[in-house]
Amino acid sequence: MFSLLRPKQSSIYSLLEQARNLPVSYGIALNTQRGTEEHPIPEGYVRDHTRTTIGRGAAAFDAAKEAFRLWQQFDLGWVRVANPEAKIEQEEVIAVEAHSLGLWSVNFSRILYIIDEPNHEPVRFGFGYGTTPLHVERGEERFLLEFYPASGEVCYDLLAFSQPSNWLARLGYPYTRSRQHKFAQDSHHRMRQIASAAS
Repeated sequence: MFSLLRPKQSSIYSLLEQARNLPVSYGIALNTQRGTEEHPIPEGYVRDHTRTTIGRGAAAFDAAKEAFRLWQQFDLGWVRVANPEAKIEQEEVIAVEAHSLGLWSVNFSRILYIIDEPNHEPVRFGFGYGTTPLHVERGEERFLLEFYPASGEVCYDLLAFSQPSNWLARLGYPYTRSRQHKFAQDSHHRMRQIASAAS
């Protein structure tokens, strides 16, 4: 899953077809859809939860939703979705390419659920995906937008449970954890740029 050379797009799509037929790579219920602070941390997993206000108003929320549909929360320079034509639909497989320390990796996850609650208070939109065996980690991650009409606040919420799967990820676990934290920080910053521009 790690390579010194950037994977060819044809190779990514070949692996993508394999990933479509694979189950998730963990055998326990992680239930990121619940998303509560009281959610127990499964043994052997770490929990990451970050939440920021990224803008204000319905226009900012709409811009953030469109950014999700275009996978712009992954458009970070060192990370990207390698199959950007993918839709936010249950069972869709997402290929996330990352480049760090001179190494390239592509990781494949399956969308497990969609959150689309226009009549909820707050209004909510997002999804959660789970790792396939073609991923250097095991676990689930939830990407969620919330809009509070009364205050106008738009929030971006990331929740993940993970543990290393690949031997290299285990060997370099402190660095892997730093990359996970950097992804969250950069993704929040990217979404804040997009939503604030529409506020």
